[in-house]
Amino acid sequence: MQPVQFGSHPPARRVIVHLSDTHLLGGDRMLGGRFDSLTNLRATLDAVERLGVRPDALVFTGDIADLGEPDAYRAVRAAVEPVAERLGAPVVWVAGNHDERPELRRDLLGLDPTEEPVTGVWDLGGLRLVALDSSVPGWHHGDLDAGQLEWLRQVLREPAPLGTLLALHHPPLPSHIPLFDILELRHQEELAEVIAGTDVRGILAGHLHYSTHGMFAGVPVSVAAATCYTMNLQRAPEEVNGMDAGQSFHLVHVYDDTITHAVVPVVDAPTGDFFSAEWTERMAALTAQERLEVFSRKPAR
Repeated sequence: MQPVQFGSHPPARRVIVHLSDTHLLGGDRMLGGRFDSLTNLRATLDAVERLGVRPDALVFTGDIADLGEPDAYRAVRAAVEPVAERLGAPVVWVAGNHDERPELRRDLLGLDPTEEPVTGVWDLGGLRLVALDSSVPGWHHGDLDAGQLEWLRQVLREPAPLGTLLALHHPPLPSHIPLFDILELRHQEELAEVIAGTDVRGILAGHLHYSTHGMFAGVPVSVAAATCYTMNLQRAPEEVNGMDAGQSFHLVHVYDDTITHAVVPVVDAPTGDFFSAEWTERMAALTAQERLEVFSRKPAR
């Protein structure tokens, strides 16, 4: 069925699935001795396939492997690539502070195992996606060196038809959890200067293990929670720790004048069955006013 415009906004131009922080260990070992990151990744991918959409890309914003082990990267590929093939979507891998550039480049991307930043540009039917590498070899905080910033400046010189999204691991946002501000992205002012006046419409990030959003240099920033474990925010900031619950990813819809980021929980829970494809088809056959009469008007009191 052709998309029907039920409201004031036409259908989204592009759809992206934004995932983050898989943190796989080699040998299918438990993360921290308690989190089954591979099983949780598989459950997340099952949820992605249940979306019933064919996304324009799957974007993983870093910390793919917890210790940068070659077999951890191979395990991630084995889990993700069949799903991406069935969905017909490219996969964008972003480096995080737990990743090791040589192993990520060789065992995940099939490139030479160097310490060069893992960057790239994807044309998603007019929407430009730019992957940055905020990892710092040997450290857990984030940074973007002068060479990478100049490269980004050159990429952004010409606008893309549908604008640009940036993807990096460390979000250029504050966190109310003290430990994350210690490990924040450094030199944010320089990044702000590079993107000022360009067609950058949004920034996708990870690192925090909880979903949040904010503004950076006038650009919306959306942080996806982790697939491995999330932070239990029902605690005082100084006492926040990880829990094996609340895993989610983001479903990103790119419209002409805005971008939305829906948090999709990875949970097996019963749902009601009132709405369906058949219900939507019935609504599509009505006029806009008829739809309001059927679905918006409250019953008489």
